Amino acid sequence: MGSVAGAVLKTLLLLSTQNWNRVIAGNSYDCDEPLVSALSPASFSSSSELSSSHGPGFARLNRRDGAGGWSPLVSNKYQWLQIDLGERMEITAVATQGGYGSSNWVTSYLLMFSDSGRNWKQYRQEDSIWGFSGNANADSVVYYRLQPSIKARFLRFIPLEWNPRGRIGMRIEVFGCAYRSEVVDLDGKSSLVYRFDQNSLSPIKDVISLKFKTMQSDGILLHREGQNGDHITLDLRRGKLFLLINSGETKLPSAHTLINLTLGSLLDDQHWHSVLIQRLGRQVNFTVDEHRHRFHAQGEFSYLDLDYEISFGGIPAPGKSVSFPHKNFHGCLENLFYNGVDIIDLAKQQKPEIITMGNVSFSCSQSQSVPVTFLSPRSYLALPGFSGEDELSATFQFRTWNKAGLLLFSELQLVSGGLLLFLNDGKLKLNLYQPGKLPSDITAGVGLNDGQWHSISLSAKRNHLSVVVDGQVASVASSLGSEQTYSGGTYYFGGCPDNSFGSKCKNPLGGFQGCMRLISVSNKVVDLISVQQGSLGNFSDLQIDSCGITDRCLPNYCEHGGECSQSWNTFHCNCANTGYAGATCHNSIYEQSCESYKHRGNTSGFYYIDTDGSGPLEPFLLYCNMTETAWTVIQHNGSDLTRVRNTNPENPYAGFFEYVASMEQLQATINLADHCEQELTYYCKKSRLANKQDGRPLSWWVGRTNETQTYWGGSLPDPQKCTCGLEGNCIDSQYYCNCDADRNEWTNDTGFLSYKEHLPVRKIVVTDTGRPHSEAAYKLGPLLCRGDRSFWNSASFNTEASYLHFPTFHGELSADVSFFFKTTASSGVFLENLGITDFIRIELRSPAVVTFSFDVGNGPFEISVQSPTHFNDNQWHHVKVERNMKEATIQVDQLLPKTQPAPTDGHVLLQLNSQLFVEISAYFGSGSSVIYNFQENYSLSKNSSSHAASFHGDMKLSREMIKFSFRTARAPSLLLYVSSFYKEYLSVIIAKNGSLQIRYKLNRYQEPDVVNFDFKNMADGQLHHVEINREEGVLFVEIDDNARRQVHLSSGTELSAIKSLVLGRISEYSDVDQETALAGAQGFLGCLSAVQLSHVAPLKAALQPSHPAPVTVSGHVTESSCVSQAGTDATSRERTHSFADHSGTRDDREPLANAIRSDSAVIGGLIAVVIFILLCIAAIAVRIYQQKRLYKRNEAKRSENVDSAEAVLKSELNIQSAVNENQKEYFF
Repeated sequence: MGSVAGAVLKTLLLLSTQNWNRVIAGNSYDCDEPLVSALSPASFSSSSELSSSHGPGFARLNRRDGAGGWSPLVSNKYQWLQIDLGERMEITAVATQGGYGSSNWVTSYLLMFSDSGRNWKQYRQEDSIWGFSGNANADSVVYYRLQPSIKARFLRFIPLEWNPRGRIGMRIEVFGCAYRSEVVDLDGKSSLVYRFDQNSLSPIKDVISLKFKTMQSDGILLHREGQNGDHITLDLRRGKLFLLINSGETKLPSAHTLINLTLGSLLDDQHWHSVLIQRLGRQVNFTVDEHRHRFHAQGEFSYLDLDYEISFGGIPAPGKSVSFPHKNFHGCLENLFYNGVDIIDLAKQQKPEIITMGNVSFSCSQSQSVPVTFLSPRSYLALPGFSGEDELSATFQFRTWNKAGLLLFSELQLVSGGLLLFLNDGKLKLNLYQPGKLPSDITAGVGLNDGQWHSISLSAKRNHLSVVVDGQVASVASSLGSEQTYSGGTYYFGGCPDNSFGSKCKNPLGGFQGCMRLISVSNKVVDLISVQQGSLGNFSDLQIDSCGITDRCLPNYCEHGGECSQSWNTFHCNCANTGYAGATCHNSIYEQSCESYKHRGNTSGFYYIDTDGSGPLEPFLLYCNMTETAWTVIQHNGSDLTRVRNTNPENPYAGFFEYVASMEQLQATINLADHCEQELTYYCKKSRLANKQDGRPLSWWVGRTNETQTYWGGSLPDPQKCTCGLEGNCIDSQYYCNCDADRNEWTNDTGFLSYKEHLPVRKIVVTDTGRPHSEAAYKLGPLLCRGDRSFWNSASFNTEASYLHFPTFHGELSADVSFFFKTTASSGVFLENLGITDFIRIELRSPAVVTFSFDVGNGPFEISVQSPTHFNDNQWHHVKVERNMKEATIQVDQLLPKTQPAPTDGHVLLQLNSQLFVEISAYFGSGSSVIYNFQENYSLSKNSSSHAASFHGDMKLSREMIKFSFRTARAPSLLLYVSSFYKEYLSVIIAKNGSLQIRYKLNRYQEPDVVNFDFKNMADGQLHHVEINREEGVLFVEIDDNARRQVHLSSGTELSAIKSLVLGRISEYSDVDQETALAGAQGFLGCLSAVQLSHVAPLKAALQPSHPAPVTVSGHVTESSCVSQAGTDATSRERTHSFADHSGTRDDREPLANAIRSDSAVIGGLIAVVIFILLCIAAIAVRIYQQKRLYKRNEAKRSENVDSAEAVLKSELNIQSAVNENQKEYFF
């Protein structure tokens, strides 16, 4: 019955939520209308314009009037293009073009929005600053879908980068729909009270939704309370929202149940923030913007005894009191719904159920405060003082996360001294220095780098110096000479200009990064808009009319309870006392099992173990008994002998066992072990285990599955069986247990319980000791486990056809991979997983280099560990890789780990969607081809995003990485060809003389750049490796790990709107040079392997598609082990295959026997193993953990020789001293 009721309540909550969201969303379900095309020219404005024909009014998409778009007078990062939509609209997409028929276009830009045309906010995605990629030419259109959408009246486009051969040029369109809302403005003394019919309300359900914006950091948003202290309160404190729910179910106030949920940060930014509260009995969902907190209360929490009224904006009712300090909300509320009721609409209609307290208006007043963001340590704002006055004074407010930085410098008039106001360790320091005098120092405030607004007032006049911090006078000094005047100099806020400007400004601790507002100099308010327009003062690297501060600790990416702190650019995790280490406290500092400790040489003793490594389970203390086998010993509270009398089925005895670890920790330990057992000793005298008449159990025990178990001491899990019954030596052969003989003498059924799924024993129940002389006694030993299924888990790859395959790797925010390998190959891929553009890859780049490469949307990065000795020495080597929000690291054996910091502001989620297979080698017959189409038809897609567009449409390709291996005896041959819609291309060919040529044509009007490698005949039937890396006009090429060359291209820097990638024969080659056309007509005959263009693997997509891919295969192309047939060791005994070009058709050629997925062997989801060498035995132990969740074990098929492989692995790991890395969990 309870489950049915719960299901009904959940359905009610779901329906309620859907209804509220539909109301809130307005027309978001069909919201894709162009909004700019119908606007008047007066709706467009800009920072400047190159000429009257380049004005902002010409910036409509696809329009050619005027000069064909907007261009500013100068092209720099302080320019902007603004549109006024006339009223608040919901904006779901934007589109950009360059200036018509020109060389003026923007390649990246920021998008800002505002309700009032002041106090702009930057559009963000993934909780990080997100710049949009722009155009690659003047006329193509790039669309971006905005998720989430924007609700605003004003939009501003700020160019960041533009065509270096032109200037800034933009045409734009914005898509969306009307946004309808109800708004109320509360002045900090007013509120709304809603009184409702008690019959219309459920006591266990509440759904509340609203939006708010404010400049105040504190205020009550809503409050409802009852007679016994029960209440629900939404309270804004220091820019964060606190949801307080107090349940007074018990009569003692001290026993009340209090829920305190906190979400959001910096919510006092005068921008709209959304709130949704859903309470259904014990379940509470609390959502602020995109952040959600789910809470399930324990115990009886389904009922709140509340009055039938709720207040918004304060707690106005007389006689009402709460136990915490509070103040009324000062700001605006929008679309306020309480259980489906539109509160603001009722208030506007002056309905009797709404009581208006104080002054309330139904339009939102706009703040005239103009903030300014100091973006970097080089930022500064220089403002002139006013001559002739005998006072130096300034006031302002600031907020920052940085502990140190210059706030203000002013040079003293008439003397060569100066005054510095700066932050140092979160405290305010005032330093006054004069020639011939000791400097005066004043310290004020503490913790001023908390992200909150703090007010500063500074005054220096003759012999009086004062500093006021947040209303508190810090100090007054009288050391100034009465004859001196201090006014008239320049005021430098936030930093100092370069010395080349002749300034005497001093900046001992670096520049300030943060926001300032309400700046006054000499008692005159500074007009920062005039500063922005260049008519007042001077500045550098500022963002005026916007506060760009973000909370990098929301959400908290420090795992396992790590404490998050932050600066302006990054966050830091304090992992002290957590049991974890690393940049985000991801890695456990403890081993996963006693087996691991034994392998490290530890002796018997107490150790912390962390059974799930970097998973969510905490480490716990246990005893490791290091005999020949490493035994894990987990104690409990019932180890003493317990005697039981006077029980019967109506009055049973129950003994409970509490372990030193939680049930989740015990389950993980048992699952990890090879074998677990627990000795249960059960003594009996005239006490039966089962009723012989009806078979009812009279005593039983309960394991972790909470199921009743009736087998005892050493028996298999058969009901009512004991060891003596299986061995046939019970004291009474009629029974399967000794105790069932029911004799008036002590006997026992004792033994080890070893069925892992039932362990540990949590409870024992005895019911048959109520008869005369009847008695029982029991004793439960500790839980004992041995072995580590992950530590010794291995796979042997004894044939070329061996491979492993796993599902998609899920490690969006943090993950780690570790494994052992040994090989004699010179290179190969260990692991690879692909997304649309995101990918991860671990590979043996060369005999002495292991490389970890990845892309989470910010472009590919790679880090490598280079060894003084070769890794392909047929010895075991340990690889450990981690990628998290802060950095990526790789370590091999005991070599120094290498680290790649994550970008300060960029994409953070690793989004993969493909299953992983072994990298593909393919044999190409004569005339065959593989064509990977990036875009079939050159058309515009509104849904193209920065992720998907890196190889689509008009997105520029300014860099690429190409790798492949090949073997052929034919010349000329075409190895790889990338075409473009703009008749630009890249080709890699073998010329008629056997030389390898790379041809780049990055400008349709110029001849291609040709890079020629003629040091040997590449069509020699041997295996060759090619790696090409281009960064704009600089090309790096490496052939066979020994021929390297760097070339500067002259034809251009970008490959625009790429169309397709071709392997083999080209069917259309009218727009290519003669050498490429000749090679393309011949195609390719031989073996290609591990072909990769950045994140694209065309052979894998063609021959092992995990989802539909835009690939066309023509002719005879088949998977093959052809690459593996040339050894890296001249002494290797290998089969060979001739690739001589024989006459006649090749399409009927039989594929090689035992064709496999070879070359770079890839293990899906987690790991890929090098299997493309002959008779390579690789044993890989993998560990993968995901943030804040339990991993799910993926069972993999073992090879037939897995037992021998384990024996070999154990033996070699024990004797090989070179590998003593801290092994954690490794599994297939």
